[in-house]
Amino acid sequence: MILPMYLFGQQVLRKETEEITTDYPNLQELIQNMFETMKKADGVGLAAPQVGLSIRLFVIDLDALKEDYPEYEGFLHAYINPQILEESDDTEVIEEGCLSVPGVHESVRRPKSVHVTFLDENMQPHDEWIDGFAARVFQHEYDHLEGKLFIDHISSLRKQLIKKKLLAMSKGNVNCSYKIKHGS
Repeated sequence: MILPMYLFGQQVLRKETEEITTDYPNLQELIQNMFETMKKADGVGLAAPQVGLSIRLFVIDLDALKEDYPEYEGFLHAYINPQILEESDDTEVIEEGCLSVPGVHESVRRPKSVHVTFLDENMQPHDEWIDGFAARVFQHEYDHLEGKLFIDHISSLRKQLIKKKLLAMSKGNVNCSYKIKHGS
């Protein structure tokens, strides 16, 4: 089922999220719905707050990039209760966008790799280093769980330049090719 996307200005995107317990209702169905919603919107990552849920869950699908990045073939993962333990000193600046901030793309500096822990969709624990583009997407989605957006990482000048666009978005004046949630 395609879930509505919550956009910039909606409170759920600025809340810190709660950990998921093993008895969370319909978790597998939610994960499948999030993958379906993300694909329909042409995204590579989607966090629970983006579909209105203040829980520590996000999904990433990099399989669509396999033609240019063969290492991402079959890369479809659900991350439950993720934590970033350590970040590399090496950083890079790459342009990012977000399904919850449609039409806005900005350059963001992030560590090239991160040491993380998480539970997979079967509630099995993982402890690993993630690098490259996967690390960037992981950090972007992780920010959502902390109540942050990628635009929080840009300069004050860049924020001023997109202020009108963000204000219009927060008032519901936005065109999206995917289903969105209106109101706060």
